[in-house]
Amino acid sequence: MSPGSQAARLRVLALALSLISAHTTAQTAYRYKDASGQWVFTDNAPSSTDKQGAFSLGHQSETLQNTIERTDSGTTTEFTAINTCLCVATFVERILHSDDAEIPDGTDFHKTLQPQSRELLVRVHNAGKGQSRLQFMWTIALGSPDATHRPPGPYRAPFAIGATYVVSQAYPSAYTHTTPDSQYAVDIALPDGTPVYAAREGVVINVRHDAFRGGASPAMMDQANVVDILHDDGTIAMYAHLHWDSIRVHIGQHVDRGEYIANSGSTGFSTGPHLHFVVVRNGGFRAVSVPIVFAGPADIPITPTTQKPLTAY
Repeated sequence: MSPGSQAARLRVLALALSLISAHTTAQTAYRYKDASGQWVFTDNAPSSTDKQGAFSLGHQSETLQNTIERTDSGTTTEFTAINTCLCVATFVERILHSDDAEIPDGTDFHKTLQPQSRELLVRVHNAGKGQSRLQFMWTIALGSPDATHRPPGPYRAPFAIGATYVVSQAYPSAYTHTTPDSQYAVDIALPDGTPVYAAREGVVINVRHDAFRGGASPAMMDQANVVDILHDDGTIAMYAHLHWDSIRVHIGQHVDRGEYIANSGSTGFSTGPHLHFVVVRNGGFRAVSVPIVFAGPADIPITPTTQKPLTAY
């Protein structure tokens, strides 16, 4: 299934790609073996679990902290876009309702920020006091809006060379890949804990490693462990639903094609272990997925097809 992103805070955040901009707080989790001997990870303490079964998820995640910051001063509200990413990012804020006559309801403000920068996005007057009912939402798309998908060749299948796994969903199938950022995504039925390798070289711009739950509810959309890698053409690859605490790379690290980056899992909006792999570009104001092909024998391009086996070469 397509991973979701991003989370409701002061405002609605529709984060394209599911590139999660969330702050991780301390959690207590529990692990135990069920009747079949399988390890279970949960945030609910089972009655049979002793104290040794508890562990902390209190370490900080490297997950991106991109946000729009609201500052109220008197009757004026300022919104500042903050881009903590190592890549360019486009922010779009829509004013759903304001009492500022110069900003009609439905007005959009957008700004493209350079890596690790912040800029004032909009200043709203007659807001923050009295009867003002300021309502807004915002979205973000990572990567340059000028990016064009130009891979040097077919992508490497993101698992061990010589291994073969079934593609459980690929274009034009659209069981769960129904949005522009997931249209050309590829789901590969990797068993839980299978090593995942970079399909193309690039720089890591986002990771999440501390989620350990998965399920079919949309409420799980922001619970996927991910690695996002920026390519030299400005496109971004996402590897999602990764196993809890298995990520072997960090933000800012350059990874080579074929480098071991994490293990597969079933975290987030997922009904079973698999890898969700997608390459996206900034379509202006939202992430748009692009068609990809994998390398076959002698680097012959192989188009991923639903329910067909895929072998890594």
